[in-house]
Amino acid sequence: MMSEQRPSGSPEPDLWESVSLLHAWLDEKRAHDGRDAREDLLLRMLKLSEEVGEVAQAVIGATGQNPRKGVTHDWDDVRSELCDVAITALVALRGLTPDAGEVFTAHLAKARQRSLGTLGTAS
Repeated sequence: MMSEQRPSGSPEPDLWESVSLLHAWLDEKRAHDGRDAREDLLLRMLKLSEEVGEVAQAVIGATGQNPRKGVTHDWDDVRSELCDVAITALVALRGLTPDAGEVFTAHLAKARQRSLGTLGTAS
């Protein structure tokens, strides 16, 4: 896998707009395929396990830990797979609430405070 790079000067995509667009695209596919919305949401959450497994596969491949295969991936592959995990999780969260950005931001603030205490507050 190759890491994606934007041409210089191209606008950076908005995270939550992109998440909403991906969510809408998946909903259109689901409706076209005739799948139940609730089942589809659960399957999107299960997709996270697949993506995490791909991270593990890339790490094993980057470190050559499978003696039969040797080195099959590089650290760019690991980074790419981690991004897929994050995207999949955010799209699944968006499937649970249209306020995914606010929910995530509030949760991140709690995790930051819990982990960093006063170090986690803005100066």
